[in-house]
Order: sequence, then structure tokens, then C-alpha cells
Amino acid sequence: MEYLLEVVQDLSLAHDLERVMEIVRHAARALTGADGATFVLRDGDNCYYAEEDAIQPLWKGSRFPIRTCISGWVMTNRAPVVIEDIFTDPRIPLDAYRPTFVRSLAMVPIRSLDPVGAIGNYWARHYRPTAEQVKILQALANTTAVALESVQLYGKLESRVKERTAELEMANEKIQRLSLTDDLTGLYNRRGFTLLASQEMRAMRRNGLTGWLLFADLDGLKRANDRFGHERGDQLLRAAARTMRETFREEDVVARLGGDEYVVFGIGDEAPTGVDSRLQSAIDIYNMDSGGEEKLSVSTGVVRCDLACNATLENLMARADEAMYEVKRRRTAR
Repeated sequence: MEYLLEVVQDLSLAHDLERVMEIVRHAARALTGADGATFVLRDGDNCYYAEEDAIQPLWKGSRFPIRTCISGWVMTNRAPVVIEDIFTDPRIPLDAYRPTFVRSLAMVPIRSLDPVGAIGNYWARHYRPTAEQVKILQALANTTAVALESVQLYGKLESRVKERTAELEMANEKIQRLSLTDDLTGLYNRRGFTLLASQEMRAMRRNGLTGWLLFADLDGLKRANDRFGHERGDQLLRAAARTMRETFREEDVVARLGGDEYVVFGIGDEAPTGVDSRLQSAIDIYNMDSGGEEKLSVSTGVVRCDLACNATLENLMARADEAMYEVKRRRTAR
């Protein structure tokens, strides 16, 4: 009884089926002094011999039809069975037992109302277990039933915790994404640009590379808003964002700072004129394909940053902004 109490305590702490079976297969044999023990689970219309502890191999990993197996009889009739001589009992499938050491057995169901399995004890000699031994074996089976229900409940709770954790992670990612992106265009916002471009600048300097920063201002936004309404202005802002996203590389940091201002940071030794030309060519293609009344027009300023450049990101943005306004002034003066 002292050992049975230890087993009950161990089962109460088990959180998975493998641990339950490990405890039960050893306990079932030790509690009755049997030569072997099996842990059988009901698998639809089959009996699955999931675990065993025996002096010789029995049927671990095998499945037998429930109607032809003694463990199936135990589960179907929801009652224990004691067989002193297996060769005289018609319920025994002798072809399965002949290769084994088994001569006598006792088997009890796991859960009496709707059995989910069975625990079997086997002896290598003709032996009739006492009523007390069968009672102890059934007590083990009843405790196992409770442990299996706890494992199932624990599994559901663990699954729910994982689902909830995944939901929270997705929510946090969405919050993080929203805090770094511009609602209208889907580009990074000022905060996202500052964070990611700063990281890129550090990587650029650490690896001895060069980089560039483009500052862009969407021309004619106020005119489009006044003439066609803010919906048309928003369309132009999104068109500019889409054109920039398609023009520059995936690793370049493209952002809308707010209003009609955009900024791009990239790593590479491309000349400022090359960066600007790529964008202006893409805008020309957009205007040819769009057929809209208000054409897309962007004024830009591009500055380089090399190993000798100790400027901060804010300095680069200010210099590019100044270069952009110089372009805009020249356009206005024409």
C-alpha cells in the first residue's frame, strides 16, 4: 500500500501520456509480483499494446481487433478478468500467446463506465492472483484513468496557452508594425525610418561601406487637393509611395515622413545622380501608364555618406532636404 501511494503521487504529477505509461508499466508488475505487465489503449476498434514491462517481449506496438483480444473483452464488458490457464479459455487468441511465456493472466479496465484501455498482468506459470492483488491492480487502473484525464486537460490547457501566446505575439507584432508604419501608404513612418535607417548606418560603417540618403517632396499636392479634393491627393501620395517601393531595393529603408515628404536610405556606392535618375524614370513610366489629369511629380535631393562622413542621420536628412529645396527653387525660377 505504501508503494501504491507513491505511484498515485507520481501519476498525479504526470503531464503526458508517455510518463503515465512509464509509471504504470513498472507499477503494475511490481504491485502484484507478476512476470510481465502491459498497458493497453483502445484505438477505435483495436486494442493497442502501447507499453510493457516483462521478462520477455510481449506485444508492444501491436494492434489487435477488440473483438478477438482479451483486453478488448475487458473493455467491452467493463469488468476485470482472471485466467489461471490461458490454454483452456476460449477468449484467448492462442496464436498470439503461444510464442510468449504467458501461462496465466489478470486484466482490469482503465475507467469502468467507458474504458479507454486496460492493464494486464502475466505469469510464466499457472497462477491465480488473489482477490487483494486484483483489487490493487484495479486501484492502479482507476488512478491511471484520473491521470489520463488530467493529461488530456493539461494538454488542452497547454494548447490554449500556446494559442493565446501566439495571438498575443501577433497582436504585439501588429502594434509594433502600426507604430512604425504610415497608415496611408504602408511605408515606414518617421519613427520607423529613424529606427531602421540608424541601424543600417551602423552596419554600413561597421562593414566599411558607403551609403546614400534621398529626400523627396511630392510636387503639386496642394493644387491636387484644391482642384480634385483630398481623395485625389491621397491617391497621389499612395502612387508616389508605390513608385518608390517598386524603384528601390527591398533592403532600402523607404518612408513617408508626413505630409508630402518622403525619404529613402540605402547602402551602396551608387552616385546621387544615379539614385535620382532611377526614381525620375519610374515616375515617367507611371505618368505614361496612369492617364490621370494630375501627373506625379517629385522634387528630390540626394547626399552620399562614406567612411569619412561622420554625419548623423539627422544631419544627412537636413542636407538632403536642403538639396531638394534647391532643386525645387530652380524649377520655380524657370
